[in-house]
Amino acid sequence: MTAPRRRGRPGHDQDAVLTAAVRLFNERGYDATSMFDIAESLGITKSSVYHHISGKEQLLQMAMDRALDGLFEAAEEVGDLDLPALDRLERLIRRSVLVLAERFEFVTVLLRVRGNTAVEQHALARRREFDALLTKLVKQAQIEGSVRQDVDPATAARLLLGMVNSLTEWYKPRPGRGTDAIADAVAAIAFDGLRL
Repeated sequence: MTAPRRRGRPGHDQDAVLTAAVRLFNERGYDATSMFDIAESLGITKSSVYHHISGKEQLLQMAMDRALDGLFEAAEEVGDLDLPALDRLERLIRRSVLVLAERFEFVTVLLRVRGNTAVEQHALARRREFDALLTKLVKQAQIEGSVRQDVDPATAARLLLGMVNSLTEWYKPRPGRGTDAIADAVAAIAFDGLRL
């Protein structure tokens, strides 16, 4: 559902407009951010913003797709590996941390949506699809005998994602700051409790 790219005016392109919008969505909230606010933050007119996008809802869609596409790319990479389910699950959680760090502001927008619009409902449906992928990996790991049987797979998947998503509350991305160490910490804490 990604919209086609439009050519931009000199000095600004669709990515610049999206980046400005996402920053404002995170600072003020989606509902409290106007197209005028986005234009003003870029030092351009509102009509110039509309040259790049059709409206605020398209910006929200693009932001959430940027976050979700990263997660599904990670799931596809991990799904192609010939490894036990628990190893694939752990790699997917590590990759999810890295996606969050790489696309921090986009993931933050995604985690704040509540399903108030069709765009938000679509994003929530995609999140549920990702939850189902994790749940399936937990179930496979249980069948393989590497995860405790007394753990509900859906609950485990939600808790793993909750741990990853909680990073938006305290993690501050900085260039050169090792996100691998954070991914290692999340994996160690999470998987020591799941393994037999």
